[in-house]
Amino acid sequence: MDIDQHDRQILTVLQREGRLSNAALAERVNLSASATHRRVQRLEADGYIRAYVAMLDARKVDLPTTVFVEIKLQAQADEVLDAFEKAVARVPDVLECHLMAGTADYILKVVAADTDDFARIHRQYLTRLPGVAQMQSSFALRTVFKTTALPV
Repeated sequence: MDIDQHDRQILTVLQREGRLSNAALAERVNLSASATHRRVQRLEADGYIRAYVAMLDARKVDLPTTVFVEIKLQAQADEVLDAFEKAVARVPDVLECHLMAGTADYILKVVAADTDDFARIHRQYLTRLPGVAQMQSSFALRTVFKTTALPV
């Protein structure tokens, strides 16, 4: 499905204000409420909108520490990659996992309460991931900015 400028406006607004009522959304994108509702339903059905979520403040939920972990695997065979990806998806503290080009095979974004908590995560989960040859962890000192909004 192709999306037009109205669909892009809807997606842009919903990325920043997911709880906006349909009437308010319609007003923001200059469409009728019924047309906006139909478009949102179509965008959901076609997978442009995957979910509606609440973005939490990591500090308020006692997870202020962000750690980026570079992973190098022992091999690049499909079965090694598949085993690693299945196992890492089950680690509750890993927010993101990306297959990389470059020196690392994967990069993980991990949240923790503090360095002791990260040591627990490292010991309990990361060192047990299959196929790992080497890991390097980098602690974020400060988040300059953070968004989930795609530039549609």
